[in-house]
Amino acid sequence: MGCDRNCGLIAGAVIGAVLAVFGGILMPVGDMLIEKKIKKETVLEEGTLAFKNWVKTGTKVYRQFWIFDVQNPEDVAVNSSKIKVKQRGPYTYRVRYLAKENITHDSETHTVSFLQPNGAIFEPSLSVGTENDTFTVLNLAVAYNNTADGVYKVFSGKDNISKVAIIDTYKGKKNLSYWPSYCDMINGTDAASFPPFIEKTQVLQFFSSDICRSIYAVFGAEINLKGIPVYRFILPSLAFASPLRNPDNHCFCTEKIISKNCTSYGVLDIGKCKDGKPVYISLPHFLYASPEISQPIEGLSPNEEEHSTYLDVEPITGFTLRFAKRLQINILVKPARKIEALKGLKQNYFVPILWLNETGTIGDEKAEMFRSQVTGKINLLGLVEITLLSVGVVMFIVFMISYCACRSKRVN
Repeated sequence: MGCDRNCGLIAGAVIGAVLAVFGGILMPVGDMLIEKKIKKETVLEEGTLAFKNWVKTGTKVYRQFWIFDVQNPEDVAVNSSKIKVKQRGPYTYRVRYLAKENITHDSETHTVSFLQPNGAIFEPSLSVGTENDTFTVLNLAVAYNNTADGVYKVFSGKDNISKVAIIDTYKGKKNLSYWPSYCDMINGTDAASFPPFIEKTQVLQFFSSDICRSIYAVFGAEINLKGIPVYRFILPSLAFASPLRNPDNHCFCTEKIISKNCTSYGVLDIGKCKDGKPVYISLPHFLYASPEISQPIEGLSPNEEEHSTYLDVEPITGFTLRFAKRLQINILVKPARKIEALKGLKQNYFVPILWLNETGTIGDEKAEMFRSQVTGKINLLGLVEITLLSVGVVMFIVFMISYCACRSKRVN
């Protein structure tokens, strides 16, 4: 009887040890299997999950415009007073709904080239007015339609998954020809996705043709998006800082007078990529800009929640599942003796024309599919691993304690 009981306790301890060992072994093996699967599905080639969503996004993307209506143009022209503005909007368009065109795979360089056609559909239900309102919204939509961005050539990740979606060339070039030194480089992806297995310590680099430069985002917070854990990466104020605070920005300062010897910050002269026009970009309401830039303008109220740019990236796949890209277009207006409307000005003005908010969030159906195919399976595997390890360890300890207790009683 005693032998049977002891044998049973030893058998229970052995089973517990086996379960614990199996659970421990399953952890690295499971991680390896997950990594292999993710690497396969994030390659940009026919048949993968990444390629299907890359060719044509299943996410509805909207671009909203707010127009700055100047309330006192005569007073400004005559007295060089502060410009009083009132924003009108939003005027909303659906964009990025067209599939990529001219997709060409190069098996030797492991790259994919494509053209991204632009289109804009006005959304009256998401707008405060119509396209016939007395603003430039209609012209903006017309300018956006029937155009295309690219040609882009990006790495497919077939030979090296750490390079997937990273831009190799844009319009046939590796540089932009707008900026001196390394500021002219085309870095990172187009922000729709990044190479998989994102770490919080990473700096995510991406190129935006809208701002004629590459830029970057840093980790901000962990977010739960429709049941999917994502990392929120934000554009930091340092990206818009003057070279005094961020020396890496020195090559984005291309003149000394308007920038006050490169000490002002928060606006970027993109005239070179806009046919020489005095166009400056900033964040909406001059968020993160020098006080002297917004000082001559009344009616602005910058805040990070409404006016900052962020990317919500699923860290395992590197897919951007939600984003908000905010941008403001400004015109530099300077005193000019030969122009009647400008000869009364006594200072330079960065006049805000409009700001835009381009947003996209993974839909409910796509989120459900993502949870079932990616995060759900990973979570289930993790649960099995922890359960086996925990149950095994508990069984081993309990049965061994019971066995030792029985042995102690027999000796006594």
